[in-house]
Amino acid sequence: MKYLTLALVQMRCQKAAIEDNIKEMRRYLDQAKGAKADIVCFPEMNITGYIDPRQHPEAVISRDHPAIKEINGLSREYHTTIIAGFVEQNNADKPFITQFVAEGGSIKGYYRKKTVKEDEIKRFSPGEEQPIFAIKGLTYGLSICADLDDGNIFKELARQGAKMVIECAAPGLYGDQKTRNWQEGYDWWRGECFGKLGKYAADNGIHIAVATQAGRTTDEDFPGGGYLFSPDGRCLAQSAGWKEGMLTAKIPSG
Repeated sequence: MKYLTLALVQMRCQKAAIEDNIKEMRRYLDQAKGAKADIVCFPEMNITGYIDPRQHPEAVISRDHPAIKEINGLSREYHTTIIAGFVEQNNADKPFITQFVAEGGSIKGYYRKKTVKEDEIKRFSPGEEQPIFAIKGLTYGLSICADLDDGNIFKELARQGAKMVIECAAPGLYGDQKTRNWQEGYDWWRGECFGKLGKYAADNGIHIAVATQAGRTTDEDFPGGGYLFSPDGRCLAQSAGWKEGMLTAKIPSG
């Protein structure tokens, strides 16, 4: 049986610091190259940081922004598939929360977060389409953070033939940063992933992988968490804790 290697990045993504975040991506891509990763998945909004677009309009970028082109070039340079996230300009309304897939210097497509609710609805527009991607015989789809609250998103991707869904997340932690209990935040998000994504994996007979923002930004903290769930709902691999890092795991490619 043939296998694919996933690299699930648990990265601190400073807000509106696009150049710095891309430099940090390179560091993880170097690690992933050493692990011979076929897919390197970065968290939600890892390029732009989890910004409020009203406060950082300069970090709301289009698909033809130099940062997107640079990361596309990195997929050729590192001979891997890169999944990365940004706040996407929307000329008709509020911006989208978007992940894109770059492979061998070619952008294969984009996914815009469908589940936009609570505070996000004031700042972002929801997407509609659920594209499917493929690599070495494995079909997969994407989900973003609060999408894990809607099991129909995973059901629809499985209906389209996806054998894996990659969840890219940046769930901001509540509470005062000065008194942050990092383990408590990590355990909360881990519970969300195990309780919901583990169930969706079993319900639909698919693998589900997770890559989450980690660490402290200027005004918000993120819990970290890398996971891989099997088609029977078991956790096959998980990160060691809340600190920045990268989880590698293998899955059958077809």
